[in-house]
Amino acid sequence: MTMIELLVAMAIGVGVTLVVATMLVAGENHKRITTSTNDADQTGSYSFYALDRLLRSAGSAIVQSAGQGVLGCRLNAAGILPRTTALPAPFATNFLGGSPSSLRVAPVLIGAGQSDNSASDVLVVMGGSGAAGGVPRPINGSGSSTSLILESTEAFSQYDLLMVSQSGTTDCLLEEVSTVTPTSLTLSTTLPYYTTGATTTISTLASSTATYVTPLGNAAVNNLQYQLIGVGTNDTMYSYDLLENQHLVQSPGTADAVQAIADGVIQMNALYGISTAAGVFSNWANPAVSPYDINSVMANTATMKLITSIHVALVVRGEYADPNVVSPATLTVFTGLVDGSGNSLTKTVTLPDQHYRYRVFEFTVPLRNLMILAGVS
Repeated sequence: MTMIELLVAMAIGVGVTLVVATMLVAGENHKRITTSTNDADQTGSYSFYALDRLLRSAGSAIVQSAGQGVLGCRLNAAGILPRTTALPAPFATNFLGGSPSSLRVAPVLIGAGQSDNSASDVLVVMGGSGAAGGVPRPINGSGSSTSLILESTEAFSQYDLLMVSQSGTTDCLLEEVSTVTPTSLTLSTTLPYYTTGATTTISTLASSTATYVTPLGNAAVNNLQYQLIGVGTNDTMYSYDLLENQHLVQSPGTADAVQAIADGVIQMNALYGISTAAGVFSNWANPAVSPYDINSVMANTATMKLITSIHVALVVRGEYADPNVVSPATLTVFTGLVDGSGNSLTKTVTLPDQHYRYRVFEFTVPLRNLMILAGVS
């Protein structure tokens, strides 16, 4: 081989090497982009599934007792509610202004901008899976601090959780069943959820024929959902069990903690769907503005009864940081949605890093349990 042939061969080899290297780099970049996009899609899809599943059951075992003082009552539960200590992050700083003791019973609430990242909303979802469909039952007034007397205790079981309430009374009490007889439910003071009550005692409620017992679920199987959902400053969506079942019942002695749902969630916001007639959608409502801010809704059961759906927007991020700017500085959610006065509800989301790729997921969840209350006075 002559020197010229060798140089030509080397030039061709270098060219082929550069082409192959370029293709490999492009292929690797494409793979990372695709993987990152898929990660964002999976995060959004799973978050949608988790929220949809939770919200659809909101109000179960609660709305049936709307006329018995449950909606808007201050839930007393074994010394853990009303909450007198700070909630864990991401609910520690902004939720209810840092005063969780003001939380009232409602099927669903939206705390606008009240996650610790100050941009995401907090969703409050309450419900259960009570015996006999959560239908409230009157007591006969001959009970005590450790017993509730009913006409029949059919379908009740040991460790069932009950909400004891009375229309016109500020407080409602959570109680746990120890033993069941045909006409009485015994409440043991040694069970985790035995509640004496602060301003309204169990003795007072148990001795009044105006009191009702609403079955919520069972502590042993944990089929209740008294949950907070929010987004932390680390871009992770968390849930928190207000009844602390995990460390009180399921794994006694473990720390009370939040549970991570999904990471890569940048922001979560929500709107109320309002019905002014039974089951008929009317308009969207901004949870940051009266009368649909969280404090106003908790104080007005008539407003609670108008809420029949929730519209949720999630902004999620992929995992791959591109060396180039690949995303706009902002995204919009709730585009085209307006409130009852025609005001635009479009919201601008500022993206924290334009070197990542983002996805927006928007979906509406009908609140099937609350539809039966729409338009009911």
